[in-house]
Amino acid sequence: MEEKEPVSVATEARSIPTEGIDQSDTAPVASSVAPDIRALNERIKKASQFVDLLRLELSKVIVGQRGMVDRLLIGLLGNGHVLLEGVPGLAKTLAIKSLSDAVEAHFSRIQFTPDLLPADLIGTMIYNQKEEKFSVKKGPIFANFVLADEINRAPAKVQSALLEAMQERQVTIGTESFKLPEPFLVLATQNPVEQEGTYPLPEAQVDRFLLKVVIGYPTKDEEQKIIRANLSTEGIQSPQKVVSTDDIILARKLIREIYLDEKIERYIVDLVHATRTPADYGLGHLSQLINFGASPRASIGLGIASKAHAFLNQRGYVTPEDVRTIALDVLRHRVGLTFEAEAENISAEQLITEIMDHVQVP
Repeated sequence: MEEKEPVSVATEARSIPTEGIDQSDTAPVASSVAPDIRALNERIKKASQFVDLLRLELSKVIVGQRGMVDRLLIGLLGNGHVLLEGVPGLAKTLAIKSLSDAVEAHFSRIQFTPDLLPADLIGTMIYNQKEEKFSVKKGPIFANFVLADEINRAPAKVQSALLEAMQERQVTIGTESFKLPEPFLVLATQNPVEQEGTYPLPEAQVDRFLLKVVIGYPTKDEEQKIIRANLSTEGIQSPQKVVSTDDIILARKLIREIYLDEKIERYIVDLVHATRTPADYGLGHLSQLINFGASPRASIGLGIASKAHAFLNQRGYVTPEDVRTIALDVLRHRVGLTFEAEAENISAEQLITEIMDHVQVP
């Protein structure tokens, strides 16, 4: 069913001129002045047509897992890194590789191991005897899509090298810094079951991921289709390249223009603040379970992820449902639990769900 345009926003759009509206590419939070929603909707519908092409190509390889696919697209369009967590065999690596196959971009895969060195990731200085000087040999991090497979197996030195790439979009080799290509996206996987030989990701690095997506098992019907596809004589089709990097960069800029009403902004702020001071929202019993709440980076991430979700649904404005749909993936890795919560086997997802149930929806 097609969603109806919000009456209040449309009414405001007819009476307020759009000249002079600041549509900065640096802040995901929209101006309080509403743009022309009808015109913006048309632009979004036209610009987001490639999303259906991407979904179609990914469906050739990935059966089901619509939520995972959409969140990979949100990370791609929202210019944010994505961490996929799930037991082996749930197509985490396959989904990331398939996404890179559908986009005309450079892809590299890095298998993280305990003996990995920063130079294996970012590159190193090599001495050229003929020219009698050092030259830079760039590592696999210089790609548009970087698959960090089993990221929690790398030691602290490698994690710190990756942190600069994720946050600053550059790497430092020797005394020189090098910009990474655009778009640049780290898509990481980790196995929550096996803990031997793993290093828990530092909180600072986990916070750099826009989304942490937990992958579940497929349904019986989906698993039957997976068996049929893998055992057929034709085999699994490879995705075709249907989108260019220029299309992605243009879509990222357009997503920043999607209208975010002031009431939705306040709703986002309330959700994040409820993780810090739950007592202010009638959830005082959660104070003993939450060690630390989400940072302002969570508010920014929730805003841009909500806009990207609206873009996937071909809308020029954000609804509360956009925020609620993506909130769990934005917040689950940014809320720290106390020993009491861990002793009672209470997860961050349970706390965030309770917060979303209590915070008033605009």
